Amino acid sequence: MSEPCPLCGETQATPFAVAEDIEYFTTPEGFCFLHCRHCDVLYVSPMLHDRLQALYPANYYSFVPGAACVVQRVKQALDRRMFRAILRKLPGEALSVLDVGGGSGWLLDLARASDPRVTSTQVVDIDPAAKAAAEGAGHRYFLGPIEEFSSEREYDLILMLNMIEHVRRPDETLAKARGLLSRHGLLLVKTPNFDSLDARVFRHRSWGGYHTPRHFVLFNRESFARIAEAQGLRVTSFAYTQGAPFWTVSVLNELRRLGLARVSRERPAPYHPLVPLLQVVFAGFDFVRRPISRLSQMVFVLQPDGRQG
Repeated sequence: MSEPCPLCGETQATPFAVAEDIEYFTTPEGFCFLHCRHCDVLYVSPMLHDRLQALYPANYYSFVPGAACVVQRVKQALDRRMFRAILRKLPGEALSVLDVGGGSGWLLDLARASDPRVTSTQVVDIDPAAKAAAEGAGHRYFLGPIEEFSSEREYDLILMLNMIEHVRRPDETLAKARGLLSRHGLLLVKTPNFDSLDARVFRHRSWGGYHTPRHFVLFNRESFARIAEAQGLRVTSFAYTQGAPFWTVSVLNELRRLGLARVSRERPAPYHPLVPLLQVVFAGFDFVRRPISRLSQMVFVLQPDGRQG
């Protein structure tokens, strides 16, 4: 009998892979990823949801301003274009945006720059060091997990970018987000896809998308859509996007194994000098094959059932 699936409680999940922390080396343990056939998701065992401070060191990439900024200007331009397209769909003269796991609020800065109607912005994050920066930029800041956040305000847009895979119960997190959305609100989710080329190539070699042991539950397109729909959220748009960070971490780990690259707790993978080059190469590779392939990052736009966009 295996550890129960956190979504359905099924105890007959099958071992899928064993992976280690090849980025920050926070623990030497090996972690098993189990595949629940009922939900078609992967989940990590053991799931260290009660050891978050240990799993996210002070030099974690999202805690460090400017860390791992590969082709940052291009990425920000693409993010602004994405925000303009999404915000254009929302009615009203004043819009409110919530970023779950938003750190210093830099994505909210882009959202405000993309549409002058964005007048209220809120960050929910577990990083105490990001609070001053976020508030200094004019964003409200809640220190803690989304499960503990409450608000009388409803949000027109909620961002969960590379966040939902970090929580123990993604179904409950989606339900929480649905309850925070305004009448015409949209939920933007970006999350890894375990049904991709790099996930298959590095399946048994600590694939970067496992982000062990910080990614708790991983989806493919179909399984995420089913779980979202079960929480009263329908998919209004979907796209695969490049997974250069996962390729990069995976390849860098292979170079480390061969003794060709030094990666350690003192110099984690995101700060290795080869990272910019590898990310550019694999971003280009993914963009070329995007029309015909399932890439390792997925972007969903969700809306509550029964409401008009």
